[in-house]
Amino acid sequence: MNKYPRTEKYESEWIEENWMGPNPLQLTEELCTNMKFTSGMKVLDMGCGKGLTSIFLAKEFGVTVFANDLWIDPTENLERFNEAGVSDKVFPIHAEAHALPYADSFFDAAIAVDSYHYFGTDEMYFPCTFSKLVKPGGQLGIICPGLMKEYKRGYPETHKSFWNEDMFSFHSAAWWKNLWEKTGIADITACYNIPDPKSLWYPWAHWAKKHLGFNDVEFLNADTGNQITIFAMAAVKKNEYD
Repeated sequence: MNKYPRTEKYESEWIEENWMGPNPLQLTEELCTNMKFTSGMKVLDMGCGKGLTSIFLAKEFGVTVFANDLWIDPTENLERFNEAGVSDKVFPIHAEAHALPYADSFFDAAIAVDSYHYFGTDEMYFPCTFSKLVKPGGQLGIICPGLMKEYKRGYPETHKSFWNEDMFSFHSAAWWKNLWEKTGIADITACYNIPDPKSLWYPWAHWAKKHLGFNDVEFLNADTGNQITIFAMAAVKKNEYD
């Protein structure tokens, strides 16, 4: 039985034309198993890249999506949304994660797929920005690369030669859970390392090596201790008076 049946409905060629990391539809489908989406909900898709995750949410759940990204031109994303037939449900937004144009409590849910680690490690980001965008009782979810445990140097010794400044945002699921939980703002409903993350990561790694010259294949091959992972976390924002 296929683990990601919703993703199977989408052409692999289309995904590969637009992905910017491990299969974003599989990651979104994994995250969505821990969240409840119903038609008409307003959802923030932070760091949506080329908008595949936003298209997936609109098509699969009938939600209205604000597809927020800093790196990709919103006009380019709009063309993809038009081609996918979801431009009435998905709105492309160009905004930096710390300068968002949304009102507090505007969204029913906010997610970030393979992006939150780029901006969310700041102790203040979850309580002061991300959680404020979601109404009480609303949902929050992220899925990101990470580590099975914390290291004094920030990385396993097997990956010393691979580690650059951006990768110090890789942390364990327990680290992320504590970062959110200690604020008292939300109840964590799921936090786990996804099973066999390399089977999901390798297809992207081989594609990126061939087309972009990236070293993700070597990075994954070096992980002889299975310390590199992908974690998912979901939460529900508490009522203001809880």
